[in-house]
Amino acid sequence: MFTGIIEELGTVESLDLDGDAARLTVRGPRVTEDAAHGASIAVNGCCLTVVDYGGGVFTADVMRETLQRTSLGGLEKGSPVNLERAVAAHERLGGHIVQGHVDGTGTIASRTPGERWEDVRIATSPEILKYVAEKGSIAIDGVSLTVTDVDDDTGTFGVSLIPTTLELTVLGSNQVGDTVNLEVDVIAKYVERLLTAGAIPSSVAGGNK
Repeated sequence: MFTGIIEELGTVESLDLDGDAARLTVRGPRVTEDAAHGASIAVNGCCLTVVDYGGGVFTADVMRETLQRTSLGGLEKGSPVNLERAVAAHERLGGHIVQGHVDGTGTIASRTPGERWEDVRIATSPEILKYVAEKGSIAIDGVSLTVTDVDDDTGTFGVSLIPTTLELTVLGSNQVGDTVNLEVDVIAKYVERLLTAGAIPSSVAGGNK
């Protein structure tokens, strides 16, 4: 589990495609300080398992499912990536509960700079947008952010980026048209599943008026 608070801006060393999978090597001195085989590191919000490490670099295998659902397949040597180690039980949960299980992707539709903040709009599919709520949480490329508004007509939602986010994550350099990984609040998905499976009595769900 992760918090969506990025620890380090890493750099892709290589992405070697092999059939329906790939091997990704990333330079991240901070997140590899206590690395171990089998450890979890989120790369742009995708939970990956360390298979090799050393010298400030780690390698992870990326399966077909991840390549299909995320933007990792488009990374190149030198690409900057957001990095976060799995949260330790004794640490503060500074963002929100992030699993590192990307639900899908979005596209940066617009960026509106302010004096210190920057408003960003993300376009995504209706299947993703239905889980997005104003003032709710969402992870964009692994960054925990608060949704400022949702526009179902345009298929977009907004977030505001503070100077720290602009400076220390890939969201500061992403351009209009770039693809980003999205992970919605897991609680919304569980509630939907319980309702559609009939696991919640209709009286609790609001069936008795």
